[in-house]
Amino acid sequence: MSARRIACLLGPTASGKTAAALAFAQRRPVEIISVDSALVYRGMDIGTAKPTAEERGMAPHHLIDIIDPTEAYSAAQFRNDALKLVAEIEARGGIPLLVGGTMLYYMALTRGLNELPEANPEMRAELDAEAARDGWPALHARLALIDPETAARLAPNDSQRIQRALEVFMLSGRALSAILKDPKKSQDGEPEFVPIALEPSDRSVLHRRIEKRFDEMLKAGLIEEVESLRARGDLTPTMPSMRCVGYRQAWEYLDREIDYATMRDKGVFATRQLCKRQLTWLRGIKERRVVDCARDDALEMTVAEIERVVRI
Repeated sequence: MSARRIACLLGPTASGKTAAALAFAQRRPVEIISVDSALVYRGMDIGTAKPTAEERGMAPHHLIDIIDPTEAYSAAQFRNDALKLVAEIEARGGIPLLVGGTMLYYMALTRGLNELPEANPEMRAELDAEAARDGWPALHARLALIDPETAARLAPNDSQRIQRALEVFMLSGRALSAILKDPKKSQDGEPEFVPIALEPSDRSVLHRRIEKRFDEMLKAGLIEEVESLRARGDLTPTMPSMRCVGYRQAWEYLDREIDYATMRDKGVFATRQLCKRQLTWLRGIKERRVVDCARDDALEMTVAEIERVVRI
């Protein structure tokens, strides 16, 4: 018997994923599983463009607001949670739809992370010491020599992911990008995940959307949201949650390291860089079905593509 097919709506920030998912939810009994490493955090709503209460009322959403910003959530945890949710949603007669832009989560789900070595505290301490001496951009440059594909997807100051990629290579002798391409060990009962990629034929369209959305976040109270998080007293700017795009720049502004205009420009630029890295990941998924998110009829085209995947 052929595997069940589950649609995965993937794309960079501001590509229209949420709108398309909710439009499809008007047609079918859909439950949305978030594929987003920022939406897992409670209390981080504005800067993550988290679906509103009204939007979440249109369809059940999962893997949103599940951990505190002080906590960590891994790709391996996502894989386990997503597979469990898919089975539960199908058991109650619903249609699971995965939606998001954290491509490492998608790769973990579809290829597994069984071959990745576990974290090594001693090696991480060694890498932290090197970063303190030379800076994370220097370690990023080293990563580019041994794993250019992974390095191209990471910002030079993305300490968490640069450290992990170097750690994986030092422990296994293999590049993280190569391991992620290994065929997944087949497991009985797992569905077939079908990627639908929202990619722009004209990237400037996304750039304009990104700039507009970041300005809207600022008007909606992004600075005040970060102020509230800082006031807790248990968060630092080096934590993965506070290194999310927008939060990192707002924190710098509140620390008076940069002025408001610089913060705004850095936030827009960082979001564009994130978009670029997400598109690099997407292009590596050869089996993806591409929808041009720059088209005026992109929403209708995306809904039709999802329908083709889930049709029984």
